[in-house]
Amino acid sequence: MPRKKEVRPLYNRLRVLRTEMDLSRKALADKVDVNHQTIGALERGEHTPSLDLAMAICAVFDLPVESVFSREPFTYSPDDYR
Repeated sequence: MPRKKEVRPLYNRLRVLRTEMDLSRKALADKVDVNHQTIGALERGEHTPSLDLAMAICAVFDLPVESVFSREPFTYSPDDYR
């Protein structure tokens, strides 16, 4: 019997980055040519983006992929906000 492939979570900082840029879900969705519900699903961890979508999102924020998406949860320290 074939083993079921393990699904590893993909964490992201979309909500934080959107808020910092004062972007709505719809505004971000329009910039990357997807439905605003897709952005919501990504933020909730219910959807994993294609490589193309991940790259398009990172281009909006002008950040490398590893600054937006990670296999490990993002951690924050007080120094992040200074």
